Amino acid sequence: MNAPTAPENEPEKDKEAGQAQEAGQDEAQAQDQEPFDLLGVGIGPFNLSLAALADAVPGLTAAFYDQRQDFHWHPGLLVDGATLQVPFLADLVTLADPASRWSFLNFLKTRERLFPFYFAERFHVHRAEYDAYCRWVAEALPSTHFGQQVDTVRWDAARARFEVDHTQLDLHGEAEALGRTYARHLVLGIGTAPYVPEPLRPLAEAPTVPVVHSADYLPQRERLLAAEHITVIGSGQSGAEVFLDLLRSRPAGREAITWLARTPAFAPMEYSRLGLEHFTPDYTRYFHGLPEQVRDRLVPQQWQLHKGIDTETITAIHDELYRRTLDGGWPDAVLTPGVTVRTAGRIGTTGVELHLEHADQGTRTRLVTSAVVLATGYRERPLDQLLAPLHPYMLRDSAGRPRIDARHRLELDRRITGRVYVQNAERHTHGVGAPDLGLAAWRSAVVLNDLTGLLTGAEHYPLPARTAFTTFGLDGAAACDVPTRTAALRRG
Repeated sequence: MNAPTAPENEPEKDKEAGQAQEAGQDEAQAQDQEPFDLLGVGIGPFNLSLAALADAVPGLTAAFYDQRQDFHWHPGLLVDGATLQVPFLADLVTLADPASRWSFLNFLKTRERLFPFYFAERFHVHRAEYDAYCRWVAEALPSTHFGQQVDTVRWDAARARFEVDHTQLDLHGEAEALGRTYARHLVLGIGTAPYVPEPLRPLAEAPTVPVVHSADYLPQRERLLAAEHITVIGSGQSGAEVFLDLLRSRPAGREAITWLARTPAFAPMEYSRLGLEHFTPDYTRYFHGLPEQVRDRLVPQQWQLHKGIDTETITAIHDELYRRTLDGGWPDAVLTPGVTVRTAGRIGTTGVELHLEHADQGTRTRLVTSAVVLATGYRERPLDQLLAPLHPYMLRDSAGRPRIDARHRLELDRRITGRVYVQNAERHTHGVGAPDLGLAAWRSAVVLNDLTGLLTGAEHYPLPARTAFTTFGLDGAAACDVPTRTAALRRG
């Protein structure tokens, strides 16, 4: 007797069952994965600093994910001749570990450029050089993984670890595969995003109108230079560099450039020695200890500490303008501070009309221009979407912002025993130094010391008990209340 014939769809059922079994096995294997001690989201300079310093911590397992295909630092602003506003010692590691293999000086040595740098006597390096240095570190570290977009983060209470879902992207940014990684602790370094003021957002999103953020300046430079009239908005370093580059590229007498700023002056950055002590760990600790309402009042008042222009650039702008008066007449350039853009609209297909108001005079006028460069800065990327599953566990201040402690950890409900550190998302709690490159290595060392203190009971990086001559508070707390055992050792 012949065996009964199997239904035609039986092989398909077997295939589906096999796939389900394989998926179950993959999930089981994933559940059995040993979690990383630390998983970083984002690979900008700050998380790259952390990755470089973590590389020297014995036994610490770490991985860092970024959705980009490789490292690039503000590529749209690598204008020829533009330099960092911090000294080369403010690299990824030196102010925490001068002997690190990932220092800027070691980068120069590997490129056989140490002697040329020595004779150049440069304290502030070119931005393009800093970008190349960071890329050298990012490409060599085994813990950095590009093309990995982190989608969401959850807390697995049963296993006391974070579940991190991520998508592997191809060279075109398209999804290639899904993955899940586990970690005991996280560090978020998702950085900032270009800020476009509300009145100009519709124009910036329109492809036919050349209204671009300074972050995209170099890719749009030729298009901007072809415009009949150009307006630069923003009085910081980026606005000054863009204005200077455009000015140098336009013929004398036919510059047709307007530079507008909301600040009351095109002011130099505060660069006195004692003024710079606002970018020390001492001031960071002092600021963190202030009441929330005082911190919120101080940050906008301190704009000249981080939104001013370096004196070299201001001098170069004035020299260029002065040179254009040597044959008589004045350059066709208008520089006006104290101005706010109230509204903006299109004229025809390529023109832009800006409605302006002067803060001191109270007067209003309109400006017709052919192109606009928005040097309007950056804003912290919100953490809410990435951390949506953790929202019920996050403690917040009166303005709804995440509370962040002195060791740069999100303050979470005690049911979450894993730690979530943040980088450059804590200006409201740590002050103007949060986005400053000069504090990158110190903050990374604080994070690693907190982590190694938890995991091994010992801190890996000794940190100084005092970093400023200024004592910022009457109680002297800034000089001694260091969030590390190093200070206690120094005090005896």
